Amino acid sequence: MLKREISDRVRGTRARPARRLRQVKQFVILGMLTLAVPACGHAPAAPLLRTIADIPMPGSAVRFDYQSLDVGANRLYISHMDDNHLVVFDVRTQKVLANVPGVAGSTGVLAVPQLKRVYASESRVGKVAVIDQQRLQVIARVPAGSFPDGIAYDPGTRRLFVSDESGGSDIVIDTHTNRQIASIRLGRNVGNTQYDPNSHLIFATVGDRSELVSIDPRSIKIAARYPLPGSDGPHGLYIDAAMRLAFVACEGNARLLVVDMRTMKVAASFHVGDDPDVLAFDPGLGRLYIACESGIVSIFDLKNRTLIKRGDPFIAREAHTIAVDPRTHKVYIPLESLHGKPVLRIMRPA
Repeated sequence: MLKREISDRVRGTRARPARRLRQVKQFVILGMLTLAVPACGHAPAAPLLRTIADIPMPGSAVRFDYQSLDVGANRLYISHMDDNHLVVFDVRTQKVLANVPGVAGSTGVLAVPQLKRVYASESRVGKVAVIDQQRLQVIARVPAGSFPDGIAYDPGTRRLFVSDESGGSDIVIDTHTNRQIASIRLGRNVGNTQYDPNSHLIFATVGDRSELVSIDPRSIKIAARYPLPGSDGPHGLYIDAAMRLAFVACEGNARLLVVDMRTMKVAASFHVGDDPDVLAFDPGLGRLYIACESGIVSIFDLKNRTLIKRGDPFIAREAHTIAVDPRTHKVYIPLESLHGKPVLRIMRPA
C-alpha cells in the first residue's frame, strides 16, 4: 500500500475497509487472549519488549516514517512524514536536538556520515532533500520521481538509489553534483532499496512482480531479477551482510521471507503482523524486528542463519517504524499520538 494512501487518512479520508476489518479482528483476538489468561490459571508470558521512556516529540500528532541511525554521531534521524519535518534525536542524551522544517512529506531518510549529509525523501513534491549534518539545514533538493521513498547509498560510486514507489523506478542521484542521473524502471509498487556490501549491488523489492531486483551501481542497469515465491506485495527489505541473508516483508499477505543471498532463493517464510513495513536488526543480539501498520512488532532471533520466531507483541496503533541501537539494544518506535501528542517510545528487550 502506498504511503500516500495511508497519509490521506490524516487529511480526513477513511482507511481501506479490508485493513480496518483486519485491525478489528486483531483487537478482538488480543482481547480474548487477555481474558483467557486468568481462566487458565497461568501467569502471563514475560514481555519481549519493555517501555523505558516515552519522549515528547515536536510537531503535530500525525504519521512518522523511516528512521536512520548515525552511530558515530549518536543521532537518530526520524521522518515526521505528515508534519513535513525531520526530527533529530540524540540517543546519548535522549533529547530532541532539532526539528528540521520544510521536508515535504518526509518518508525515506538516510544519514551518510562519509559525506556529512543526510538525505530525506520528500514524497509530496517528488524530491530528495539534501541536509547538512552540521548546520541541520536543507542545502539542496533533487528531483526523484513521483513518490520517493527508501534510500540506499553506494560508497563506491557515491551515488544514491531512491525507491520511486508509485513511479515504478529506482532514481539514481549523483551526490557530487546533487543531480538525478538516471531512472531505472523496475515495475509497479517499488518497495525499499538497500545496498549489499558483499556483492556491491543495490537491491530493491518490486510489489507487483513479487521480485527482488539487483542493480549494478556502476553501469546503472538491472543486474538480475529474482522471483519471490510465496510473496504478495513485497515491500520492506533488510540485508544482513554478515550472514548473507535478505529479509523481505510482504504487506499483501503478512509474510516474512528469508532469502539466501548465496543462492538468491527463498529459504524460509514466516507469518508476521498485518501490513508489515519497516525492518530493523540488532546484530549483537541477533534479533530482527518487523514493525507493522497494524501496531504489531514481530520479533525473531537469528541463530546459525536460521530464524526463530519469538512473538508478535502489540505495541500501539501505527507503530510501523522502528530503529535499534546496536550498542545499547534500545529500540526506538515513534508513535504519532499518545494522549493526542506525538512521542518517541524507547523500549528495551526484556
